[in-house]
Amino acid sequence: MELGEHFEAARPRLMSLAHRVVGSHHDAEDAVQTAWTRVQASDATGVTNLEGWFTTVTARLCLDLLRARKRRGELPLLADDIPSEQISADEAFLRREEVSRALLVLLAELSPKQRVAYVLHDLFAVPFAQVAVVLDTNPASAKKLASRARAKLRGAQPVEPDHRTESTEIVEAFLAAAKGGDIARLVTLMAPDAVRAADIRLLPTGARTEVRGAAAIAQETKTFVDRIAAAVPVLIGGHPGAVIAPGGHAYALIRFRVNTGLVTRIDITPYTPGAMALALAA
Repeated sequence: MELGEHFEAARPRLMSLAHRVVGSHHDAEDAVQTAWTRVQASDATGVTNLEGWFTTVTARLCLDLLRARKRRGELPLLADDIPSEQISADEAFLRREEVSRALLVLLAELSPKQRVAYVLHDLFAVPFAQVAVVLDTNPASAKKLASRARAKLRGAQPVEPDHRTESTEIVEAFLAAAKGGDIARLVTLMAPDAVRAADIRLLPTGARTEVRGAAAIAQETKTFVDRIAAAVPVLIGGHPGAVIAPGGHAYALIRFRVNTGLVTRIDITPYTPGAMALALAA
């Protein structure tokens, strides 16, 4: 098999890896294509693990991109700041690859080295010896970087685990019913006098910032089908909630107040970095 054939066989995996590191389908494509250019210009004589070589070259390019973003002082962009065509491309890739949109949001908040170490080792089972080569460090340091990333992604655990379990089930059921348009089911999950409050910046012109009553809240979900489709469970302040992240880019947080097995209040606010962690199952 020729070098080009080996690279093309590895391309899907390299794209998956690059996308998780850089968080953009377009940037991932650029990184993988640049990796191929560099591979072509290099001497492959004596390379016994071509896939490992391709991975190292691609990961280094992704790390360079993350470092360049950091040097420019770029913060993770919220969904509203990203062109709609990029959101569409990222959303299509995310769904095709079944990537956790919550994970992508949180990966964007890690340092470049932490992000690369976590993606390579925890998501793609790259040995720490190879991760260390990519990061120009030693295996022990690479392991520490991945461990710190893991801790940041998981965040602090809730104080009341039993309550968390019940609330998690209710939040997941609520999101499932909303995505499926099951209005009757939504009503049964909320207290009759439930309240939905939302930041005015997240609402279309003329929409109410507060809606009262389970039936009214349930009916309102029909208006926000696209946003609900991009919502997934997370932990917010250690308690079950959700993040809206089209294409894996943060947009808003949904906090649920649950009492005696029913949702009593829903608060929707713009996304705040550092406010959430992955749900246990993520």
